[in-house]
Amino acid sequence: MKHLLCIAILFLYTTTILAQVFEVESIKVSGDDNNRINLVILSEGYQSSELPQFITDATNFSNDMFTQSPYLEYADYFNVYAIKVPSNESGADHPGTATDVVEPISPIETVDTYFDTSFDSYGFHRLLYTSSFATINNVMADNFPNYDQIIILVNSNVYGGAGGFIATASNGASANEIAIHELGHSLFNLKDEYYQDDIYAMEGINMTQETNPSLVKWTNWMGTNSVGIYQHSDFSGNPKPWYRPHQNCKMRYLGAPFCSVCKEAMVEKIHDLISPIDNYVPNNSTVENPSSFPLDFQLELIKPIPNTLESVWTLNGSNFANNVDDVTLLETSLIEGENILTAVIHDNSPFQRVDNHDNFHVSLVNWKINYTTLGVKDIESKMDNYSISMFPNPASTTVTFMYEGEANSKLNIELVSLDGRMVKALKISNLESCQLDISNLNTGIYITNFYSDKVLIANKKLVKH
Repeated sequence: MKHLLCIAILFLYTTTILAQVFEVESIKVSGDDNNRINLVILSEGYQSSELPQFITDATNFSNDMFTQSPYLEYADYFNVYAIKVPSNESGADHPGTATDVVEPISPIETVDTYFDTSFDSYGFHRLLYTSSFATINNVMADNFPNYDQIIILVNSNVYGGAGGFIATASNGASANEIAIHELGHSLFNLKDEYYQDDIYAMEGINMTQETNPSLVKWTNWMGTNSVGIYQHSDFSGNPKPWYRPHQNCKMRYLGAPFCSVCKEAMVEKIHDLISPIDNYVPNNSTVENPSSFPLDFQLELIKPIPNTLESVWTLNGSNFANNVDDVTLLETSLIEGENILTAVIHDNSPFQRVDNHDNFHVSLVNWKINYTTLGVKDIESKMDNYSISMFPNPASTTVTFMYEGEANSKLNIELVSLDGRMVKALKISNLESCQLDISNLNTGIYITNFYSDKVLIANKKLVKH
């Protein structure tokens, strides 16, 4: 999901700020900006003569980030760009107003920078932050409107950073680790796994007050890779009624890897933003008078490293091929009238455990082939991406289903017992939330099948308590 609308709206309120175009340098280009997660790094506190150093710093950060999981495996899903925004002076403000240290811990100074970034924000010395959102949004609107996440790299050797709508990091000690940690907040909505302050404590992907192992949101990872339920304490050692999933995660310690719970959330967000289908052939909405037989159909996929994408091809509802990027149809493969060829793609990533997870993603391409005894008249094609929610799981009385897709077709859902009997069924529309009553079902495991246009696109276990 790009930020074009956000920028357009904010631009209405910032028309008094003159447009200014800066040089944009490509750090990493994996593919078309419209189907990649575009990270844009802004320079702050770099004078014009220091902008080559900014590019070096931005490149080092990017290179380091893509050596770490899950960025390493999903590197081809990202583009990285740097915008050279010169400041009049080097560094960042140090007002000396922090309450968590004995000031002045750094020399008090006011620096003339483009985005007016400052340490000591909200009383925390290391909180390096700017509230110049209008200025930032104008820079993005004028230079790179098709962004997904902004990172401000500040030319200061003092340790500091911040997460939120915009990630901020200094370029001093542990600069890359700070930026990667703060990006965990900004792009993936991860919480700190150290206890910062009561005002920052809230339910999140990797933070909770739930202590029941079967109900905690990371129950699917309990007991694996050292995932558990660990209590937070403040800096004085006082226990707090909040819990984290791991003792050594990057959201707690710089230099540590992301824990399994955070990796799962990051991969899910990547799937939410970007389809693994980069292109497909034929990809016109309607192909008139296609070439003679054989007919070739092809997928161009953005593959993780190593590749964990799985494909299932069906023709007229019957399995045709598995885990291939292209298929060929002969005239004998078709029936007279309308034929449906579907390729369904999902990511069987080891970073996700979808059976006990609320959300999962499926992408597909449908080709409708109109065949007569005179040959193929036309081929219509369309792509869709589904984000499907099913929760809670396990469940006792009701299960809620919802999906978001690019088409407005119905999603058919069937609940099947292990002996193959369909016990429940429902249909849901795009963005519709629907509850299924399972209170009268026997305790046990059921299979939930999801169909789009009679094609099975996914299945998931449901545990009935």
